[in-house]
Amino acid sequence: MGRLLPPRGTNLPNDETDTAVTTRSEQAIRLRRVATGLLLLMAALLVASTWAMAHVHPQFVWLQAFAEAALVGGLADWFAVTALFRHPMGVPIPHTAIIPKSKDRIGEALATFLKDNFLTPGNVARRLDGFDAANALAGVLERPASGGRVRRGVSRLIGQLADTPAAAAVMKRLQDGTAQRLRDLEIAPLLGRMLEAMIADGRHRPVIDQLILWANNAIDSQEGLIRAMVEERTSWVLRLVNVDERISNELVNGLRGLLADLATDPDHPLRDRADTALANLAFDLQHMPETQAKVERVKRELLANPAVADWLEGLWARAKEGLLNAAQGEGLSEIGEAMARSLREDPALSGAVNQLARRAVVGTVADHGDSIVKLVSETVKGWDAATITDRLENAVLRDLQYIRLNGTLIGGSIGLALHAALLAFGAA
Repeated sequence: MGRLLPPRGTNLPNDETDTAVTTRSEQAIRLRRVATGLLLLMAALLVASTWAMAHVHPQFVWLQAFAEAALVGGLADWFAVTALFRHPMGVPIPHTAIIPKSKDRIGEALATFLKDNFLTPGNVARRLDGFDAANALAGVLERPASGGRVRRGVSRLIGQLADTPAAAAVMKRLQDGTAQRLRDLEIAPLLGRMLEAMIADGRHRPVIDQLILWANNAIDSQEGLIRAMVEERTSWVLRLVNVDERISNELVNGLRGLLADLATDPDHPLRDRADTALANLAFDLQHMPETQAKVERVKRELLANPAVADWLEGLWARAKEGLLNAAQGEGLSEIGEAMARSLREDPALSGAVNQLARRAVVGTVADHGDSIVKLVSETVKGWDAATITDRLENAVLRDLQYIRLNGTLIGGSIGLALHAALLAFGAA
């Protein structure tokens, strides 16, 4: 049996099990031999019964009637079966070799059948009503073997896509778009609203607490520098009587005491003044053109700094590296298991996933159904006529031989019935 040539990159699906195909083919060939042998036997019986009726006994007419009708029925079915796939005995009789001549029409009919009965949004939506996509996805994510395949596939896909020129072009567009959006964004009012919301909710207080802690640590680490600065600014006369040391002690201890009071007293006046200053800053950022202009100038200077451009370019490299590490390691498996649990335990999430899957499939059919139908039609048209004929014939060869056997035996039975009917009418 020949194999289909894959024209224009299209492959006819191969049989999954060559052994099973060979077995079916051998059985069909044996049946064809039986059907042909039965047809030859009917021809021999016709000759023998005709001779016997003339030279032995007239009652052999019954055998002659059976053999004659069986031979006609068998020949008629042989012709019909053969005419589907080729010209009988190589003679180009009209309306024979139907399948090879109608290959393109069969492809169009198959495509139309798929379009009208399957690839319509309504049909697809109805067929997907009972499909639980969330549960199926959870099952895939929970299987270790599937998880490993998914992880390897994701890692390989990310690596291949990330190294393509298209990925670099997309990243460049994202960088340019991000920078342009930042240039166009009026950041001062946004910062003002954010600061105002933080003050209203009290979320700025932990920041102030951290600043107080940082200042206290700074005094501890820079105490020597503070004392040196005081000594440097004190005249030599005062240094003789250690006035500089007393000033340094008072300054350091005073700062430490102030910071301790700020840390322990949430209602300290300096805290209130800090709140007022932050509130004024939030107002100025939203409503004062001078403050907004200053912020805008700082923003432009930052965006013009080469370090910011380098940081934006490094985002893609770090993101790609992080994705590859997650895909190659166990992180993706843990994420998959967590997602599977959520899909099974959260009805709202599973419902959303099922709805998204249905909409995606129905939308794909609505947008690309005609393209799929066209692909089926063009694929069938591109198949080799002789090979597809052999494939189809072998697929139904056993049934075709049963048709021949039935035609022979049923034809003989009808011949006997007709002979009996003729005798009955003659006798009447």
